[in-house]
Amino acid sequence: MSEKRHAALGIHSAEPHAHDGIDAPHHPRRGVILKRAKVVGAGIVILLALGAGTTLLLRASQAHALAESTAAQSRVYVTTIHAKAAGGSESLTLPGTLQGIIESPIYARSSGYVLRWNKDIGAHVAKGEVLAEIDTPEVDQQLSQAVAAREQAASSLELAKTSAERWQALRKRDAVTEQELNERTSAYTQAQANFSGAEANVKRLQKLEGFKKVVAPFAGVVTHRNVDVGDLIDAGNGGAGRALFTLAQVDPLRVYVYVPQAFSQRIKVGDPVSITQNELSGQVFHGNVVRTAGAIDVATRTLQLEINLPNHDDKLLAGAYVQVALPISGTSNVLTVPSNVILFRPEGTRIAVAGADGRVKLHTVAIGHDLGSALEILNGISLTDNLIVNPADSLADNDVVSIVQPKPVETAEKAAR
Repeated sequence: MSEKRHAALGIHSAEPHAHDGIDAPHHPRRGVILKRAKVVGAGIVILLALGAGTTLLLRASQAHALAESTAAQSRVYVTTIHAKAAGGSESLTLPGTLQGIIESPIYARSSGYVLRWNKDIGAHVAKGEVLAEIDTPEVDQQLSQAVAAREQAASSLELAKTSAERWQALRKRDAVTEQELNERTSAYTQAQANFSGAEANVKRLQKLEGFKKVVAPFAGVVTHRNVDVGDLIDAGNGGAGRALFTLAQVDPLRVYVYVPQAFSQRIKVGDPVSITQNELSGQVFHGNVVRTAGAIDVATRTLQLEINLPNHDDKLLAGAYVQVALPISGTSNVLTVPSNVILFRPEGTRIAVAGADGRVKLHTVAIGHDLGSALEILNGISLTDNLIVNPADSLADNDVVSIVQPKPVETAEKAAR
């Protein structure tokens, strides 16, 4: 009963019975279990294989990404520009100081005291206009004395003339000797010389009397007044003498500038120039080169130029500091480049040029004139070459670079934001 009950319940004994007549290895349940084990094992193997493949793929992908990143980081990015042809003229800006076309200190020619002055600084005066008057009592007395001496010399001259004429008449009658006549004639000649000397002295003092009035020698502006009423004035500009006034003619003005020797052959008389002053923003004044020194100053290696500048409206003031833009004549085979493309190597001056294939070639160049922020290049590059801006010192021939376009300059509004 127990076996039937077990069979009805689906429970079988684990041990085979001898009377069943079936071997244990060939039992159907055993086969099923073995098949399931094989399937599970195959699944595990497949899963392991998939995992290994996934791992290999991930490693390969990461290695490729790392190689690309390394290549990108090792790549040199550069910006390039093109050289520009030098135009008909370039501009050289130099500092200068405005001066009156005529500037002169005015000294007294007579000694005395300042009686009055008529013009102060800033006054526009015409030629011959009285600037000041000087009281000269000593000159007045000297003139009176000179006039008296002239009258005395005139009286002596008249007496000597009469005596000489009388002795000439006596000599004709043989009443006097030739020696006596010669003595009277000599006395007359001396009297003439004395009178001429006295007359010249009177005229000299009369001229000094005329210098009581200090007048303007030319039309201009009074830029300095150094005297006041009652000041003692010494004649002339030596010793204790001092200038009473300084007068300047300010239309036109002139400017002296000193051009470096490198540009001295490229500036000619008659060239137009532009002059600006920081305090007069937006205003440009035009003048011309009127003369050059014609020689290089050995101390400074510069050539002095004089420029005349019209000043009809008196906008410009003498003594002002200005900037003078001079035209520098160029030549057609000269190129200009910014100074930040130059490489200085022991072999000479070089410019790095990026080719179409991205490879660098270092070109040997000859530099002409230094224009400040730019340089003249006489040979070694062309207008179509891609010149590398700010090249690295380590850059060498055949280096591979990538050319990038410079970012556009932001507007003032964007920059403000």
